[in-house]
Amino acid sequence: MTYDTVVFDNDGVLVGRTRFDVLRDATRNAFEECGVEEPDPDDVEQMTIGATPGSVGTVCQTYDLDPGSFWRTRDDVVSRAQQQEAREGRKTPYDDLDELQDLDVQMGIVSSNQQATVDFLVDHFDGFDRMGAAYGREPTIHSLQLRKPNPHYIEQALGDLDAGNALFVGDNESDVRAAENAGIDSAFIRRPHRRDWELNVWPTWEIDRLSDLHDIVE
Repeated sequence: MTYDTVVFDNDGVLVGRTRFDVLRDATRNAFEECGVEEPDPDDVEQMTIGATPGSVGTVCQTYDLDPGSFWRTRDDVVSRAQQQEAREGRKTPYDDLDELQDLDVQMGIVSSNQQATVDFLVDHFDGFDRMGAAYGREPTIHSLQLRKPNPHYIEQALGDLDAGNALFVGDNESDVRAAENAGIDSAFIRRPHRRDWELNVWPTWEIDRLSDLHDIVE
C-alpha cells in the first residue's frame, strides 16, 4: 500500500496526554469563573471528559448558566491549563517525533482537543514544521458533535492537503472509526498507555513507534 498523506491524532500520538487531574481542576476553575463556587464533583467530571451537547445543557440548567457561554469558558480554561503543562515541561512531544522529518508524505494533525491547544503545541515545540494542516475543535457546543469518530475534521485536513491515498494514525478506537468513516486506512499506535489495550476495532495497521511508518509508507 502506498500513501501520499499521513494525518495524526495529537495527544497520545505526537505529544503526551494531559493528566486527568489537570483537566478536572481546570474544569472546576471554569465553573468558578462562571460564578459556581461549589459545583457537584460528578458534574465537574462529566464536563471534563466525554461531554455532549445534551449533558452540557443539563448541567448548565442545574446552575442556571448559559450553555454556550459556559462551554466557551470551559474550553478556554482547559486549553490554558494544557498550555501551562507544556510550558512547565509536563506535557512534551514523544521522543520519536523527529522520525517524521524525512517521511516522504504530506502530513497533518486532527485532534478532538481545542484548536487553541493544538495551535499552541504546534508553535511551542520543535518538530511540527512539516504539518500542512492542524485541526482541533472550535470552542462551541456544536463542535462536540464533530469529534472523532465523526470524520468532519479529518475530511477538512485531507481537503487542505489535497490528499490522494491517506492514512490516519491514532491511539483511540474512535480514531480508527473516524478513519473508516472518512474512507481511509488507519494505524493504531501502541504507546505505553495502550501497550496492553484490547481493541474492539480493526485498524489497517498496528505500530509501536512513529519510525514504523517508514516501512508502511515507503
